[in-house]
Amino acid sequence: EKHSDSTMKAAAFPSEILQENNSKVSPEYDDDLNDLTFVVEVLPCDPENVAPAENLEDTKTIDAKIQQWSAGKKGNIQALLSTLQFVLWPGAGWKSIPLVDLLESNSVKRAYQKALLQLHPDKLQQKNASFHQKYIAEKVFGILQEAWDHFNTLAPL
Repeated sequence: EKHSDSTMKAAAFPSEILQENNSKVSPEYDDDLNDLTFVVEVLPCDPENVAPAENLEDTKTIDAKIQQWSAGKKGNIQALLSTLQFVLWPGAGWKSIPLVDLLESNSVKRAYQKALLQLHPDKLQQKNASFHQKYIAEKVFGILQEAWDHFNTLAPL
């Protein structure tokens, strides 16, 4: 099936043409160079490349939830770790830790390290985490690191 030039636009490769509906058209060459045929392939939508405006409302909601979780706990690693399950997504795999189990420095360190393993970007990549899960993890990761640094200035291990 041949396509008119009015619906075509430039593509990344000279042998490809993008149509207005983001379909990729690649010419297939026959023995006769004057007779070109085209194969049309619809490009899948990549969730990693979703326009920021589409996720803006969701990120505002996530930011509000994270703000609510961390409010009044700035620098308090024990309180943050003991309530981490309230800010993570369902199925994150985080097991809640009672505050009474975070009274000793060594137990705080172990819990902090478990949280970092749970939220680390490389681990999330391995688990094929969604955009929202990666966003939550990134924000929470930063808050926990800040609180850990504060904890270490007060009670270095």
